[in-house]
Amino acid sequence: MVVKENASLKSLNTFGLDVHAAHYVRITSREELRNIKQLPKPWFFLGGGSNILFTRSFPGTIIHIDLRGRGIISDDGDDVLVYGMAGENWHEFVRYTLQLDLGGIENLSLIPGNLGTAPVQNIGAYGVEIKDVFHELEAFDTEKGEFIIFNAEDCQFAYRQSYFKQEGKGRYIITKVVLKLSRHHTLHTGYGAIGSELQNMGITNPDIHDVSRAVVRIRMSKLPDPAMLGNCGSFFKNPIVSKEKVDDLLKRFPDMPFYPVSDAETKVPAGWLIEHCGWKGKAEGNVSMHKQQALVLINLGNASGEELYAHAQRVKQSVKDFFGIQLEEEVNVL
Repeated sequence: MVVKENASLKSLNTFGLDVHAAHYVRITSREELRNIKQLPKPWFFLGGGSNILFTRSFPGTIIHIDLRGRGIISDDGDDVLVYGMAGENWHEFVRYTLQLDLGGIENLSLIPGNLGTAPVQNIGAYGVEIKDVFHELEAFDTEKGEFIIFNAEDCQFAYRQSYFKQEGKGRYIITKVVLKLSRHHTLHTGYGAIGSELQNMGITNPDIHDVSRAVVRIRMSKLPDPAMLGNCGSFFKNPIVSKEKVDDLLKRFPDMPFYPVSDAETKVPAGWLIEHCGWKGKAEGNVSMHKQQALVLINLGNASGEELYAHAQRVKQSVKDFFGIQLEEEVNVL
């Protein structure tokens, strides 16, 4: 385990911010985790750098989890348990499961980040969340110095939420994730633009590969490449509000999209709210909400983390003032 001092994090965050860590260490084996107690605090556990906004250089130790490996644990002919280590790129892992003809996460194609952070966020897209196929994960308990297995109930999954963002935040390092996928998977094509994109592709009887390609096409048409424009994908969560609130808003905005999540609560697309407040594609200095997807905060080239965060707060306040809805950041802000 090699510790670097005053290490640049520019290549390790998808906003492309030129910040530094007082100390940095890259973890490539599980056994190295047993030695992290010697590292200066505070700690921050970094995965693919796609869900973080650094507003300043980090004064402690960035612990970069870069564990690699993937494979099949069990196969009963239908359901298959597939594992991936935390440092595996998420989209490459999706492609791996598609090569095995296993369905379950094709709707989550092209989501940025690594496998180890996917359960933390309970990542989701187009009507599917990782909790839908989750079997278990292994995590290192930094307080007890031991590895622990978490099942789905232990993880306390909710919308873009988990135990690891609440009580377990900062204590556990996810090392391995196991998903239960299927050879006889029921496709989910009714959410968002998947159905119309499949029609555009001339596909009437899709399989998991077709759905993945449709999702990739949709995401590439709407979301900027972090290599070209610094961003972290969706900056805000889609707010979940009361049915009464939505009914009231529909009187004013009858074209507002919404997705019921229960008898009492409804999800409203944050991008639609932001766009209708006039922020879509509107640049202020070196910052903007993307012209194709208002949910994506972008670095136009030379923005600082402070500038990006300040712009996000302006957008939040605008949505609250206009719609009476409080947006919540999906990313970690340091």
